[in-house]
Formats: sequence, structure tokens, C-alpha cells
Amino acid sequence: MAFDLAAVQSALIEAGLDGWLMYDFRGINPLAGRVLGFGEGGHRTRRWFYFVPAWGEPQKLVHRIESGTLDHLPGRKTVYLRWQELEAGIDAMLAGVKRVAMEYSPRNANPYVSRVDAGTIELVRNCRIEIVSSGDLIQRFEATLSDRQIDLHHEAAALTDAAYGIVWEFIAKEVRRSGGTDEAAVRDVIVEYFRANRLVTDHSPIVGVGPNSGDPHYETGMGRETAIRPGDFVLVDLWAKCDDPDGVYSDLTRVAIVGDAVPGKVSEVFGVVAAARDAAMDLVRRGFERGDVIFGWQVDRAARDVIEKAGYGEFFVHRTGHSIGRETHGNGTHMDDLETHDDRRLMRRTLFSIEPGIYLPEFGVRSEVDMLIEADGVACVTGGDPQREVHRIAL
Repeated sequence: MAFDLAAVQSALIEAGLDGWLMYDFRGINPLAGRVLGFGEGGHRTRRWFYFVPAWGEPQKLVHRIESGTLDHLPGRKTVYLRWQELEAGIDAMLAGVKRVAMEYSPRNANPYVSRVDAGTIELVRNCRIEIVSSGDLIQRFEATLSDRQIDLHHEAAALTDAAYGIVWEFIAKEVRRSGGTDEAAVRDVIVEYFRANRLVTDHSPIVGVGPNSGDPHYETGMGRETAIRPGDFVLVDLWAKCDDPDGVYSDLTRVAIVGDAVPGKVSEVFGVVAAARDAAMDLVRRGFERGDVIFGWQVDRAARDVIEKAGYGEFFVHRTGHSIGRETHGNGTHMDDLETHDDRRLMRRTLFSIEPGIYLPEFGVRSEVDMLIEADGVACVTGGDPQREVHRIAL
């Protein structure tokens, strides 16, 4: 995505900031690179700074060896060689400025945003600058989706939704034919389906049977018992995107029982998880309908409160959801008040998962949907309807 100076300056004025100081050294701050329109690869081994003021001309500070690093961007360029010239350049760049955004989070409360090292923060603060987090700016210019990206997400969502019908039918067929299958075989069916439909993924899907489903980041096929037989409980978490540079992930999780009888405990736990999921979804939908500002931590609390009230709080061991973009875990707001207190707000044209879970020693239930905030503020679920009951795999 090309850098849009006018849009960035408008956002800075809206946020009451004097400017946005972007910095990188050897790729430690890919967020800035995304905002500034760097392509994949490139050879950038020296420190650079790019300052976008709320008003006026941007400024570049680059090393002599790589003086063309920021040439694709507007603004006046200063070239440094010695470290003394670098520090003097930063001081001159920020003259008269009081409050700037950087890829920083106070107390590292949000490590997804904290990409600038402490020493560089000290160097900038030495210019008597107040530094605030650029979290919402990053989200606005990196995590919001174009019309084409939204279309590609819907395409991926339809295909990932359809994958479940293939998975359940494969398990049923194999159980009828030979009495069972195993996690790895189911995984391979999904991977082949992705390949045939030109979907790509950064990691193979999670297929967990029985106790293996109780591990939120289970590695398929690595449990003590991976066979899938009649009466077994199975969790399938799969994610993929269209094989396109603008592809955006779809990320879904559903659960099933092999056969007609769902054990009472499984049904109970699923009901709690589904209620938590729906509470989070309702908060988002109603909030946008009213025009409220909604923060990521609030969505997490809406789901977590339901699970805690039901007595399963200690078994909900991860955040409620994550941003989704060109990576499975994107650079926008996460639905999190557990691992972090995510105080970034939900924005239009962003996509995220809602996936509460309860993980017991004998089995784990997670129900994951994706929510897209449309350009008009309508919050919708993609990838099919939310799962309403444990799927029964007919034999």
C-alpha cells in the first residue's frame, strides 16, 4: 500500500499529535516499513528516521551508505555519517516539537506495537519530547483493509467454511470403512484441499482428538493417542488465505463428536464457550450500532466474564481474539485483557477473530469466528454461521 501523506497528517491532527517519528534498524520495526510502503526484501542495514509532522514537510534522516533508503517518500533529506551527526540530525528534526508517536508501548504493555528499542526512546526523549504509542496509527494505516482485500478475505472465508464439510465427511468415510483414522490424515486432507483451491497458510491446521484438543497450541499428530474412532471428540482449527499478495486470512475453529451421542460434559462446556463468543460478538455489534468507541480489552472481558461466571475461568488460558490481516495474527487490535490490556480501539475495515475456549484435561472446546467491521460500521461474521452445537459426524 502506498504511503498517503495527507491521510497520515489528517490522522495526526485528529489525534492531537505534533508528528509521527518512524525508525528502523535492520528490520526491527516492520510496522513502519508497512506504513511507508516498503516492498518485500530490500537491503537496509543502517539506522533511518522518517518524521511526519502534523503540518508541513516530512523529514528524512539516512546514512550515507544507504542514502536512498527513503527516496520513494516525500520530504527533505538529511544524510549523516558519524553518530554525532545522527544525534544532531534527530535534534534538528524534532526542533519545536513536543508530542510525537512512535512504535512504543508504555511498560511494554502491548509488545505487538513495541518495536523501537529503549535506547532510541531515550535518545528521542533527550530532545524533551513526549512519546506516545502509535498503536492506533499503525492500525489505521496497516491493519485496515482495502476493498480488494475484503473481497479476497470473503473468498478465503467461503473456502475455509466449506473445508469443514470435507473434513467431517472424510472422518465418517474412514470410520465406516476401517473403523477410524488419525489426526495427521485429517490434516493432510485439509492441506490438499487448500492446495487444490489456491489457498496458502503459514502453518498446517490443528486437528486434536480428545485430550489433545485441550492444548490450545497443539501440534497435530504429536499427542500420546492420535487415532480418531467412534465416540471421539475432535477439534479442528484451520486458517488460510488466497495465494495473492493482497490475500487476507480466514481463521476458523469448530468441534465435532464422531457419532450421534454428545456427552453431557462436552455439551455443557460447548454451551458456555458459545455463550461467551456470542457475548463478545454482541458487544461489538451493538457498540458500532450506537456509535460507541470499543477497545480490544472490553471484547475480551465480555467473553471472559461469561466463562468465569460459569466456573471455568481458570481453564480459559488465552486472549479472546486477535487481529487478522495478511498474517494470521495481524497488526490491529487484539481482543485481550489477559496477556495484555489492549487499549487500541476497534476500527472500521478491520478484521479479527473471536475465539474463547475452555481447556480441560480430557478435552478442550474452542469456537472461533471472524468478525469484519464494514466501511459503514456494520459488524458481520464471515466464514459461515457461528457453530451452535457440537457437530455430530454421522456414521
